[in-house]
Amino acid sequence: MKRRLAREKAFQALFQMNSSEIGADEAIAHVLNDEGKDAFLTELVEGVLEHRNEIDDWIETHLENWTFTRLARVEKTLLRMAAYEIKFNEDVPSQVAINEAVELAKIFGEDQSGKFVNGVLSKMVK
Repeated sequence: MKRRLAREKAFQALFQMNSSEIGADEAIAHVLNDEGKDAFLTELVEGVLEHRNEIDDWIETHLENWTFTRLARVEKTLLRMAAYEIKFNEDVPSQVAINEAVELAKIFGEDQSGKFVNGVLSKMVK
């Protein structure tokens, strides 16, 4: 599976987990639809879950005129994924993580989601 698709499916799994009471294995299985497991997808989901509090705190310190609790679920999930990649995955350049999050925001978010996600993540890598 290409990383772009793995990110999309990881987003869907994490979003689903935030919306319901299912675990990581069930959410991943649901988004894979009988496709084989993907190590990168699993790393993203499990990494975000493992470091969630630290990631959330890091995101919140870079929000201007927003609180973390006010963020929509789409943006919150995308910011968590990209922040995980930036902070904990040395194989992914920060700019790639940002660009991928922005592209997913354009697909799954509102009109201004891409710009918002880009703005927050750009502050996080400075």
